[in-house]
Amino acid sequence: MFRRNTTTPEPQQPAVQAVERITSVLGSGVIWHGSINGSGGVRIEGAFEGEIALRGMLVIGETGRVTCQNVRANTVIVAGAVRGNITTQKLEIRGSGRVWGDVVTTAFVTEEGAFLRGQIRMEETVELDLEPAPETTPSEAAQAESIASTPIVLPPPAEPTQKVSRRKKAAE
Repeated sequence: MFRRNTTTPEPQQPAVQAVERITSVLGSGVIWHGSINGSGGVRIEGAFEGEIALRGMLVIGETGRVTCQNVRANTVIVAGAVRGNITTQKLEIRGSGRVWGDVVTTAFVTEEGAFLRGQIRMEETVELDLEPAPETTPSEAAQAESIASTPIVLPPPAEPTQKVSRRKKAAE
């Protein structure tokens, strides 16, 4: 009745795996006009105006300001301000987040205090219409794997030093 399952199911790999970590940051003092395309995780703390089509995670930090016709990414987390439509598989609007635009998503999370002016359309699946991921050469893939598997070695913590006070013997 309570026996363990002896066969381990093989994990299902999605056709396109999203990167769920931040690999690039646009700092709080930066104003950028242009486009962000490709794969990886991006955090925006500054001001961005242009086009975003990202295979991965997009985080708009509390100081981030984004103005786009249509933001497209696998996962979008908004703690700052977004002016434009958002198409994503998962949208999270934090308590400090502000969105002015329509949303198309499969999953929606919001915190108390979040602001959304627009319509939300929930779908079973969302097509992001992103460009195919760039092919990597075997040497690039091996190099990336090598970097990812290299352990980070930290020096051992220093022993706490103790002060020992020694008194000189008084000459008799």
